[in-house]
Order: sequence, then structure tokens, then C-alpha cells
Amino acid sequence: MKYQWILFDADETLFHFDNFAGLKHMFAQHSIHFEQSDFDEYQVVNKQLWVDYQNGQISAEQLQTRRFALWSERLSISTKELNKQFLDAMADICKTIPGAVELVTHLHANKVNMGIITNGFAQLQTVRLERTGFLPYFSPVVISELVGVAKPHPSIFQYALEQMGSPDKNQVLMVGDTLESDILGGNNFGFDTCWLNRHNKTHTEEIRPTYQVNSLTELLERFKE
Repeated sequence: MKYQWILFDADETLFHFDNFAGLKHMFAQHSIHFEQSDFDEYQVVNKQLWVDYQNGQISAEQLQTRRFALWSERLSISTKELNKQFLDAMADICKTIPGAVELVTHLHANKVNMGIITNGFAQLQTVRLERTGFLPYFSPVVISELVGVAKPHPSIFQYALEQMGSPDKNQVLMVGDTLESDILGGNNFGFDTCWLNRHNKTHTEEIRPTYQVNSLTELLERFKE
């Protein structure tokens, strides 16, 4: 693989994003034992909100506040405050995906430019990049909340391309774990794509990545070839 630019998704591509562990950590501070049943209830709301957000039907702020509406009523704490506490908790438990450090340092040593395009939220992204030591390696860091549009919408990829200095699209590879946002968005914009398929899912006929790997270690080996 010969690319001048590698764009990465953040959650579940470079960083673990363990919703359940983050919520448990957050609610423990309110002396609440957050159970699997509580998480299942939360996910019913949360998953649909993410679909709506990626489809451009709601804003980042609406997603972040609506997912905590039930708990806001129960605890008499604003949805905005609960969301802030959740993102703080996610930063506290942040870990990189296996192979991420080795991959990023190899690419950096070989003078490959790296950026991030994430549908995650600004409050969390910068903190995680700082705590993991990744901050110096990635520029641009494009965050949907700040751009005002989410993957797979072409506008966020266009924004990233401009921030990169408008290189040839053939020189750019988009790496991500989610077919419906990372791979579909990258494909439609004209980037080559690499699907990080850590859980052995099958891709649909409609969304075909250029490459598929089961781990970041496998991706590193491909770059070394």
C-alpha cells in the first residue's frame, strides 16, 4: 500500500469506546449501580439517535442531550451536565486499540501524513489524543460536531481534504470500523477505504471496502510489504 495520507476514524478504530464501562464509571459517581438492563434501555434510545445523526436528521447537541433524557428526570440533573460527565468518564477509561501505537509510530517514521475524521465529540477527542500521546501525529483532526455534518456525508470528507491541502484523492486511504459511515463515506468521496473488521462481520454488496483487515497489526504488516 502506497499512500501519502491515511485518515482514521477514532472510536473503535484507534481508541476503545466501551459505552457500558463509561456509563458504569459515570453513574458510580452518583452512587448508582448501572446494570446491563440499564444499558440495554439506554442503547435503544442511543443507537437510533446515532442513525438519525449520521443521516443529518438531528444535530450533535440533540444527540448528546436526548440520550440522557430518562436519567435527567430520574436524577434531576440536566441532560447537558450528564453528557459532560459521560464524556469525562470515557476520557478516564480511554485505551488504544491493540496495534494502534505500533501502526501510528511506523507511519510517522515513514513520513506518512495522518489525520482523523470522527463522528465523535470534541470534548472527548482532544483529551484522548493528549493522554495517549497521539496528539502530535494527527493533523487535521476533523470532528463532525464542529464541522456541522457527520460521516458518511461528503461535506465532512471535502472539509478534511481542504484541511490536508487538497492532495490527490488517489493518495488518500480512509481506515475505519463502520461500513455505513467510514467505508460508505470514503467510497462515495473517491478515497480508497480499509475496513477494520475486528469482529468478523460480513460486508453488504452495496458497501465494498478496497481492503479489509481483522486487526491494526495486520494493517501494519500490509504497509510493511
